[in-house]
Amino acid sequence: MVSSETAYTALILLVAIERLAELVVSNRNLRWSRQHGGIETGAGHYPTMVLLHSALLLGCLAEVWLLDRPFTPLLGWPMLALVLAAQALRWWCISTLGQQWNTRIVVIPGAGRVDSGPYRHLRHPNYVAVVLEGIALPLTHTAWLTAVVFSALNAALLSVRIRSEAAALTMLGRT
Repeated sequence: MVSSETAYTALILLVAIERLAELVVSNRNLRWSRQHGGIETGAGHYPTMVLLHSALLLGCLAEVWLLDRPFTPLLGWPMLALVLAAQALRWWCISTLGQQWNTRIVVIPGAGRVDSGPYRHLRHPNYVAVVLEGIALPLTHTAWLTAVVFSALNAALLSVRIRSEAAALTMLGRT
């Protein structure tokens, strides 16, 4: 029988593969955006974001394996459902934004503001997905320390990122 730690490691690896798929899409869309006059802002915090999101995955694994965190079904299964919901929301955001989506802050002069899909209901739905995942992915296997540390650091990062996005949209008159 497969241990819960092994199954959790497989989940983290699947999320890592999903992240790599996102980066492929992001890089393709970034090239397209630049070809269409895209202007990048807020690049200074991007390495921190990459580091933080990588640390989330590593922290999940380290905490479960090194601190012997148990799988608690009453917590784990609902958290797994939230992880899957966060992934669905993230890909809904990606498909809604189409070629304008990437992991950087790039605005294309003349492009209209997207207000369909999840953006019809939320101003920052992708960040909702990130926050949900940052809590739910670790808690799927009771890695509460990772959930708390990531969430605190992510809140600080998102405050910088959302301000950077707002400034970029204001610069183009699309607030």
